[in-house]
Amino acid sequence: MKVVAIVGSIRKESYNLKLAKFIQTRYQERFELEILNVRDLPFYDQDIENDPPVVVKEFKSKVANADAVLWVTPEYNGTIPGVLGNVIDWLSRVDKVMIGKPSWIMGASMGHLGTVKAQLHLREILFALGISSPLLPGNEVYVGAVHEKIDKEGTLTHEPTVQFLDTVVDNFITWFNHHNR
Repeated sequence: MKVVAIVGSIRKESYNLKLAKFIQTRYQERFELEILNVRDLPFYDQDIENDPPVVVKEFKSKVANADAVLWVTPEYNGTIPGVLGNVIDWLSRVDKVMIGKPSWIMGASMGHLGTVKAQLHLREILFALGISSPLLPGNEVYVGAVHEKIDKEGTLTHEPTVQFLDTVVDNFITWFNHHNR
């Protein structure tokens, strides 16, 4: 299975990017995970949506060719970051490459609630007409106090969180296989 990860942070030392890289490494025998670069996407502009820049075409092509999307989002002001909204705007227009594509969500923050509010908003957005992405139910991953659970190399060291991720990955693969019969 080929999965693309869309991380809603462009910070070089982003905890959410570290979480995505941890997933990429730990589960490399279970699925292929490519972490997409959102930094270079221009702001969505309806004036150019029918002939977008090459970087947008390549990004959308990678999403279209993936079997599933892993959304990894921080929480900014109680919602998703602007860069993530921009990605969604591009993906929801013209060829609408997300329609029917299975998704799952996780997020990390230094706060104790993880990214609860942002993920709630993201779930609503993923059900919008231009996206219409089936979503893994009941497997919310909110990594709170992430700065205490991940080392400087990006390895998640908090064993209960790692065990929970093992369960969620198993559940996603089972759900994906059932969804795509």
